[in-house]
Amino acid sequence: MGRRDPNAPPLTDPAALVADLSRAHIAARCLHVIADCGAADAIGDAGATPTEIATHTGFDADALDRMLRLLAAHGIFVRTADGRYEHTAASQLLRTDEPGSVRSYVRMGGLPAFWDRFTELGQTAREGQGRHHMASLVDYFAGHPEEAAIFNAAMVSKSRTVLPAVAAAYGFSAFATIADIGGGRGHLLKLILERTPRAHGVLFERQHVIADTEPAPRLELIAGDFFTDALPAADLYLLMEVLHDWDDADATGILGAVRRAARPGARVLIIEILVPDTPGPHAGKTRDIIMLAVTGGRERTQAQHATLLAASGFELTRVLPTASEYSLVEAVAV
Repeated sequence: MGRRDPNAPPLTDPAALVADLSRAHIAARCLHVIADCGAADAIGDAGATPTEIATHTGFDADALDRMLRLLAAHGIFVRTADGRYEHTAASQLLRTDEPGSVRSYVRMGGLPAFWDRFTELGQTAREGQGRHHMASLVDYFAGHPEEAAIFNAAMVSKSRTVLPAVAAAYGFSAFATIADIGGGRGHLLKLILERTPRAHGVLFERQHVIADTEPAPRLELIAGDFFTDALPAADLYLLMEVLHDWDDADATGILGAVRRAARPGARVLIIEILVPDTPGPHAGKTRDIIMLAVTGGRERTQAQHATLLAASGFELTRVLPTASEYSLVEAVAV
């Protein structure tokens, strides 16, 4: 066995690796709380003391100081020698008024509908399936409108960088009618229609979502449930972050509904974060556990998508990368 390169970086101590990972939730939880209380807004451009932040947020100054000190150790905020806090490029993103703010996205991770599910992860693993499902999450948000507003804002903030990358990665101009199934308030479809002036768009969503959707040129709104209602005919179907919310049986049902509505030769474009077969950290691997805990769904590999598609009357034709972490899985009706 060859000698290790003396110039290589030191190996992580195994005990430290395990210990650090076992406590990783602590900094994450502090980040949720700090984002939710608006501490980054209180710090502003000039910086602020813990007492000043407490006045703005209504939280205890000492508790804030201790949580902010931990986050500063991770590069989020700077703690000055006199105990004041100032912004870093990372903490700026927690401000409400910052272009590209991710405050709502961080707050979403701390909502009971998300955070509390991880206290049940052991039981979920024991049973081998999700204890909660996407339908129950929708019902939960219907009864908790303030949390639903945070969730919706988080989805919008995430889409700022993702949607342009998706729209730029595919030749949408080849299709006369594009249907976005479960496409929220139509942000992706509207962007595509702006770039393809000859296309007609159809947004298929639940009634309460359609009711809140702003109209746009060449955009048709159809209310319905993809498990019970017929889908519109189209040349291209978009499924962005839809299938990952559901287990394989339900995902196959959704694709089957698309296949029944699809015109001959129609294509479906699944827009998801793919789980790689390679080792090492990856956003898809983390998101997969979120799906397991929160919705009962899963993030999938390319091969798993191919299996779902084949079972639903589609054939996977290609996988396209985007300038974001999302990929486009294209399939044709057979």
